[in-house]
Amino acid sequence: MPADIRGQDNAKRGLVIAAAGMHNVAMSGPPGTGKTLLARVVPTLLPPLDFEEALEVTAIHSVAGTLEGSVIRERPFRSPHHTSSYVALVGGGAWPRPGEITLAHRGVLFADEFPEFDRRVIEALRQPLEDGVVTISRSRGTMKFPARFMLVAAMNPCPCGSYGSKSKMCLCTPTSLLRYQRKMSGPIADRIDLWDNGKNVRLNLLN
Repeated sequence: MPADIRGQDNAKRGLVIAAAGMHNVAMSGPPGTGKTLLARVVPTLLPPLDFEEALEVTAIHSVAGTLEGSVIRERPFRSPHHTSSYVALVGGGAWPRPGEITLAHRGVLFADEFPEFDRRVIEALRQPLEDGVVTISRSRGTMKFPARFMLVAAMNPCPCGSYGSKSKMCLCTPTSLLRYQRKMSGPIADRIDLWDNGKNVRLNLLN
């Protein structure tokens, strides 16, 4: 629970606001400021799965071969590494299987080092964030997997992590900083409702 985490009051408040409405949230801050720890408590802020949701989540994990036990009763928390392949995240293969995006259905998808994900993967989030589904097209047909989740993205302010710091000098060139910031396109940024830099919480609910 957030109450068990000392400090970061603004960040904790932002996550409570986000969880109350299943709003997508992005956290920005230097390495070591607790972004991952904060993200891991988000599922505890969400209401428990109801019976139908539990069956839905269980069926997905059964198909994907990740089911442990009988019925899943806790909201999923998926944290894929930023080097994961497009198929691992989105799903697919010769016989299409759900990827991490679908495995996070009804739960939380935590994308640490968000700008470091492959640009193609980041852009693939547009459809599930908008429609709650992932569409995979193959020569034999098209499949749709459910993917209604809460996105929690975490990122450093720049590639070296020191941009804006009062104690460390940023070593990034203007070109690398611009390239880093452009990894997240406008359409993706528009689908993130709340931005939290640890000091200020900004809602992005109006386009």
